[in-house]
Amino acid sequence: MKLTIIIPAFNEEAYLPSTLDSIKTAAAHLRSDSDAESDIIVVDNNSEDETAAVARSKGATVIHEPVQGIARARNAGAGHADGDVLVFVDADVILPSTLLAEIHTAMSDPACVGGAVDVECRPKRRFIRAYLGAWRLLSRLTGMAQGATQFCRKSVFDEVGGYDEQTWIGEDADFFWALKKLASRTGRSTRFIESPRVQASSRRFDKWPIWKILLWTNPLFIALFRRRKAFWSGWYSRAVR
Repeated sequence: MKLTIIIPAFNEEAYLPSTLDSIKTAAAHLRSDSDAESDIIVVDNNSEDETAAVARSKGATVIHEPVQGIARARNAGAGHADGDVLVFVDADVILPSTLLAEIHTAMSDPACVGGAVDVECRPKRRFIRAYLGAWRLLSRLTGMAQGATQFCRKSVFDEVGGYDEQTWIGEDADFFWALKKLASRTGRSTRFIESPRVQASSRRFDKWPIWKILLWTNPLFIALFRRRKAFWSGWYSRAVR
């Protein structure tokens, strides 16, 4: 089984090295634990910095996607992947050393179509930590999984149509729900890996004012405006770096 790790990246020269180093460590653990292979694709999503050069210096394959959008970048990476299993990792996420081996174990079950990995975020402000804890509870109740790290079979990715490129936020939750619906419809299963968790950067939650966090993570606001790019400049044209 071959795992292709796909990383969408827009102006991520500062965070990408740590992400790639953690993936390489996890890949080494995977090889020592099984006969699995892995490779890394970084999708340079119209970056204006040295994202592509950093990725190449770390041994990743770089492809360019000039049209802005994380869903489009993930889909572009999937289109260039030759792995049996696709693992989508955000560019500011640290993988535990055993995670790829855990994903390999999950996908060794022919009935498993894919899944997601639990996320740990450590914002500095106590109120935001409590707020994210509430979001975590809501996610559990609704069967939602964030896109910091998600995975699926290549054939399944094509079957569900990939990530929705018309959605500017929440496309990761939609994708996981699509995997669950497919699994339910076909008598198969998904896997949510609770341990080990990936560690996501808290940069937005540390630097944004509280009002912006509460607005842009409000479920009603997301539902109303998730398909209107102009509302999500903080994730795209004016993202925190």
